[in-house]
Formats: sequence, C-alpha cells, structure tokens
Amino acid sequence: MTSGLPLPVPAIAIGVAAITATMGTLLWRARVDVLRGEKARALLEAICASVGALFVGLTYWTIRLPILRGSAWTVRDAAVRAGAIVAGVIFLVGTTVALVPWGLDRLERSGSFSSYIAARHVRAKKSGFLTLVSGLSIFAVALGSFSLSGAISVMGGFSADLKRKILGNNAHIVIDTAAQSAWGDYAPVLNRLRAVGGVVGATPVVKGEVMASSASNLAGVIVHGIDTATIGNVIDLRLNIEAPTKVADKLAYLESPDELRHLSEDEVIGIGPGGEEYTKGTDLPPLSDDLDPAVRAALGGPPLRPGLVVGRELAKTLHVYVGDEVTLVSPLGDLGPMGVMPKTRRYRIAGIFYSGMYEYDATHVYTTLEEAQSYFGLGDRITTIEVRVEDAENADRLTSAVTAAVDRSDLTVRDWREINKNLFSALKLERIATFLILSIEIIVASFCIVCTLLLMMTEKSKEIAILKALGATDGMILRTFMTEGVIIGAIGTLLGVATGLGLCTGLAWFGLRLDPDVYYIDRLPINVSGWDYGAVTLAALTICTVATIFPAKQAAQLRPVDGLRYE
Repeated sequence: MTSGLPLPVPAIAIGVAAITATMGTLLWRARVDVLRGEKARALLEAICASVGALFVGLTYWTIRLPILRGSAWTVRDAAVRAGAIVAGVIFLVGTTVALVPWGLDRLERSGSFSSYIAARHVRAKKSGFLTLVSGLSIFAVALGSFSLSGAISVMGGFSADLKRKILGNNAHIVIDTAAQSAWGDYAPVLNRLRAVGGVVGATPVVKGEVMASSASNLAGVIVHGIDTATIGNVIDLRLNIEAPTKVADKLAYLESPDELRHLSEDEVIGIGPGGEEYTKGTDLPPLSDDLDPAVRAALGGPPLRPGLVVGRELAKTLHVYVGDEVTLVSPLGDLGPMGVMPKTRRYRIAGIFYSGMYEYDATHVYTTLEEAQSYFGLGDRITTIEVRVEDAENADRLTSAVTAAVDRSDLTVRDWREINKNLFSALKLERIATFLILSIEIIVASFCIVCTLLLMMTEKSKEIAILKALGATDGMILRTFMTEGVIIGAIGTLLGVATGLGLCTGLAWFGLRLDPDVYYIDRLPINVSGWDYGAVTLAALTICTVATIFPAKQAAQLRPVDGLRYE
C-alpha cells in the first residue's frame, strides 16, 4: 500500500497531464507577450508555469507516500502534502488571473459598444481611491465565493461519508413487521427476493436489545443474529473486522468458537485508537472452557461459549479483547418463583469490527442466527430480512417489486432513505441553511460593486455626457455599467471558486489528518461536486448582476448638460 489518495492513480495522471498542457500553453503565451512588450503579463504566466511544474513534482511525490490511516506520520509527509496543495491553489489562481486580460481582449473585440466601453473602463487607470475600492470589490466577492464553495464541499463530504457508512453497515431495504416482532416461514420469501432483478443479496436476521456486561463494565447493546453464509452479500461486516488478523475468514471464530482455544501468541486481539495492534502474548489467563469438546462433555464441564463480534467502542467500554468473555442479560427471560427472571448467557469475543460510525461501534454486536434464535427463544422464526440492491441511490424504485415478491400483508418494506429520513432531512436542511447564510456574505460584497460603479459614474460623468451627446442611448449606458459590474463580479467569483476548487480538490486528494479519537474519522471528508460549484458560481454572478442595476440606472439617467456643467 503506497497511495493514500481516494482517487485512482490514472485519474490523477490525467489531471497532471492536463496541468502540464496548461503549463506549456502559458509558457508559449509568455514568449508571445515578451515579443509584444508586455513584460508584466509574461512574468505572471512564467511564474504560473513554474508553480505548475512544482505541483506536478509534489503530486508525484505524494502518490508515493504511505497511506494516512494506520501508517507512520511524519512532518516531511505533511509538508509534502501541504506543499502540493498550496502549489496547486497558486497555479489555479494564477492561471485564472492570467486569463483575465485574454477575456477582456475578447470583450473589446466582440463588436458590442457596451462590452467595449465596459472592458476599457475596467482596464483604465483610475484615481487611487477608486482603484482601491475596485480591488476591494473583487476581493470581497472572491472571499464570499471561496467560503461558500469550501463550506459546501466540507458539508457535502461529511454527508457523503455518513451515507457511505450507513449503506455499508445497513441493508438497503428492510423487511419486518410493523411491531418488529418475530415471524416464521421466511424461506420462500427469501427465495422470491433473490430472484428480483436488481437485488444483490438477502439474508435473515434476528434483532433484540439486551445488556452486555464484562468483569469491569456494562453497556446496552443491540444483538444481531446473522447468517454467516449470506451476511457478506448485504453488509460489509467481514470487511470491517479489524481483529483477529491471522485468519482469512474474519467470521471464522464466530462460526467455530472452538478455534478460539488455539489463538497464537502473535494473534492480534485488538486495535488501539492510534492504530497500534495488541497481540495475545503469553501473559493472558487460559480460557475457562479450554478443554476439548469431547473431554468437556464427558466431564460434565461448562459448555463452549458461543462467539460474539463487537464494535471497537464497545470493546473499549467493556475492556475486552478477542477471546475474553462477556455476559448478555435479557429482561425477557423465563418465568420463575419471583416472576419473570432475566435470561443470561456468557459469550466469547470472536472479533472486533470498526465501521467508522460511533453509534454502531458502541451498540451493535453480532452472533450466529441459530444462537440468537435460541437466546431469545424464537425457535425457527426471525425478526427481519435485509436486502442489498445494485443501485442504492434508487433503492426506492425497487420497493414496489420487493413488496410484490414478499406478498405478505403482515410484513412492511422500507428502504434506507425511509429508515433514516429524519437524519438526511436534517442534513439537507443544514446544507440549504448554510448556503443561504453564506450567500449573505456575497450580498454584502456586492455593496462594494455598487460603490465602485457609483464612484465610476461620478469620475466618468464627462465621458458619459459626451457619449450621450454623440448619440448613445440610455439603454447603451445602462448595459455598459451593468457589464462593467458583471466583469468585476465575474473576476472575483472566478478567483474565489478557483481557490476553493483548488484547495478542496487538494484536500480530497492528499487528505487533511484528523484525530480519530475526537472526530471518529482519520481525515477530513471533502466532496468536490461540479453541481455545487456551478450553483455557487451562478448564485454569485446573479447577486453581482442584481447589484449593478441601481448604479447603472443612475448613470443612464445622467443628462449631458449635468455632466458638462462644470467643465
């Protein structure tokens, strides 16, 4: 494992090739600008190309660094990743700035009167104060666009990470009763479900809430009785088990708890918060049921403890490792002389999983389907059938087909969006609220554009009067000033969005390390979506365009005699 990037190396290679082509174009333009005598623009383009070369080199170096999770972290690795991100941002922003004169040239040559005058006004030398206000306008719009695009990317990253973890640890479609009680005769239902087009897998499950206790602590847990042969087709339990590590099948000790008697001394029985591995060693006490099953039965000894797979956080709470014992206590037990007596049963830890979601790692435990049925006294009944589909995003479209396949009025069919409806509704509302709140920052920045255009109107009042005297209409003057304001807003928007895109893409590629004990993730999740950045660009340009209406109307209403009165 040599790459810590979420994107495949070919995708990064394509991006590097595109940047290399851009660098070549910039260097060629710099040569042309030198021949034209435009040394400042040539210097800017040469610097952009040099920074791009630095970015390509650091990107190649970063690809060869070890992955962030579970690997040694050094200051050098962090410096290389930070350097690659900074170089990428500078290259993208510098390229955007270098393309501004090219865009103004195209506007001047477009043949439109308003575009020509607006581009000349933006390029013209202004008074010192007006130049400062124009720069502040561009900076304010850029800052607002950058903050909005960055916030949307981070929130989208958290939402996507949460969705990925939910879909990895839960079924896409759940079939149970309205009261979530046990029901039988499920084998025909399973066969019909597996024959539905688009269904990847289906598995029976028994669920129940109990109390888990160890020698030092206790916690409330949700027991999942699973079919080990089919559970891997529905959820990622096997992939999430981090201890033990020496067995090829991560559920081997759950299926055959007798194998726990043969743990080797170097067997990993737990993972620390920093990724450190805890091995069995030789100082642990022997198992209380460490006898051959035949000998134990002949001697009338204690039965073999069934296996139990627990989450990392629950293992930390109970202070247990693979091979340790825990006791499950259910309030629904047998009837005794004093009433209903709690049912208790001792289990052996057969594995520890890490799903990435604290709620699951702290409350969910897994045992075999037969053991859960025996513990809860359900006979051959189950409580749930869990289904996985090919396209999780469109799982709701298969709900009707699954309902028809179930063909039982006592069962209900729910997809993952319906089950987590409140959670995703809250996330969606939060994204909308954040977008609207941060858009206010762009609205405030647009006031600078208003001030710039009003000051421009005052400074250019003589030129406006002369243009009107020569036949320019109010509509031409209105479009000229609106175009000028849109140019200022577009420059600021492109700079802000380019900075946000470069920074967020770099963080998504190279990663920002976080403390997993605090955030329960080892890197900042970033989701770079073209639709999100398009929405930010459109919103910023719309706000800036609306802001130009008032000063443009004021300039259009200026009479020639008023503009030339004091000249």
